[in-house]
Amino acid sequence: MKILPWEGSTVFPALCATLLAWRKSAPDMRDLPWRDEPTPYHVWISEIMLQQTRAAVVRGYYLRFLDALPSVRSLSEVDDDALMKLWQGLGYYSRARNLKRAAEVIVEKHEGQLPKDFDALLALPGIGRYTASAIASFAYGQPHPAVDGNFLRVAARVTANPIDIAKDTSKRALEAALAPAYPSGRDAGLLNEAFMDLGATVCLPNGVPLCHACPAAQLCLAHDRGTEQDYPVKTALKARRKERRTVLLLSCGDRIAIRKRPARGLLAGLWEYPNLEGKLSQRAVRAHIESEGFDVRDIAPLPSARHIFSHIEWELTGWAVTVADMNEPPLMAAEENDAAPSALLWVRREELADTYSIPAAFGYFTPQ
Repeated sequence: MKILPWEGSTVFPALCATLLAWRKSAPDMRDLPWRDEPTPYHVWISEIMLQQTRAAVVRGYYLRFLDALPSVRSLSEVDDDALMKLWQGLGYYSRARNLKRAAEVIVEKHEGQLPKDFDALLALPGIGRYTASAIASFAYGQPHPAVDGNFLRVAARVTANPIDIAKDTSKRALEAALAPAYPSGRDAGLLNEAFMDLGATVCLPNGVPLCHACPAAQLCLAHDRGTEQDYPVKTALKARRKERRTVLLLSCGDRIAIRKRPARGLLAGLWEYPNLEGKLSQRAVRAHIESEGFDVRDIAPLPSARHIFSHIEWELTGWAVTVADMNEPPLMAAEENDAAPSALLWVRREELADTYSIPAAFGYFTPQ
C-alpha cells in the first residue's frame, strides 16, 4: 500500500509536544476505569468495547466483564452463551466472538500473554492497526500513534487538510507523519490519550468546537482561518437498507419461546424471538402460527419499534401470542440464509434476564 504524505505535517512535532504537556498538566479529565490499570488485557478489552460504542456506555460493561473474566485464559474458556450474555447490549457481537478466538490463540501461541510485537498483535482475530497501536502504547510504552476518529479530526483541523479521513490510506499516512514525533515509554500512551481527549471534549465532531479551551488553538490552521467546521472531510455513508419484520413473543404457561439465529449473517448465532419478514396483520400472524401447528389462545399487539444497524434499519411490529401447552412443540424456521427449522427453546422470564442473551434489536419486546 502506497502511503501518501499528510499535508501540513511539519506542525506535528509542535502539536505533539503541546498536547503531551497539556495532558500532563491536568488530571485525567475523563476518569475512565481502564486507565487506572492499563495492563495489556485491560487495554485490549476496553478498546474492543469502545469500537462503535460511547465511553459512558462501556464503563459498566467493562467492569462487569473483567469481574467475570479477569484473564485471557478465563476468556478463552468461557461458554459462548455466557460470553454473549456479558456482551448483551453492546451490539456488534462479532467483537465478542473475536475476543474469544483471539484469547484462544494467545493461550496456545503466546503462553496466555498478549504479545509485545506489533505484527503479532495485528495477527490476532479482531485486532486492527488502531487496537494494536493502543495496546502497544498504553500497555507496552511503544511509540505507536493510535489513530482513531478523534485523532483524525484534530489532525485535519490543525493542518486544514482536505484529505478524506474515511480512507485507510489517510489513516496510514497520518501514522507515518506522526511517528517521528512520537515519544516512547509512558508518554506514548499519554500522548494518545491527549489526542483522544481533545477530540472527545474540545475538538468536537458535531457542532462548534470549543476552540477557546484548546491548547493547540495557536497551531491550528483551520481555527486561524475560521474554517474549523469544514474539516474533517469524510466520504458520505451509503443510505441504510430498510426492512420490516414482525416479532412474535410466544408464551406458553410461564415460558417464552426463543431460538438460535443462523450461524452466519446478521446477529449470527444469537438468541432471538421468532420473527417473520414484513409487517404482518393480526390475522396473518394467527394464520402463520396455526400453520406451524400451534393452538393459539390469545394474540395482542405490542408497541412497534425501530432498530438501526450500521447498514440496515429494521421497522419492527410485535405480537404477543399465547399458545396452548403441547407435548411436542413444533419447529419454527429462521428465514435468513435458508436456515433449516430449529427447535424453539421455551425459557422462563427470569432466564431471559440471567442466562440468555437477546440482542437489542429484539429486546424491545422482552416482557418486563
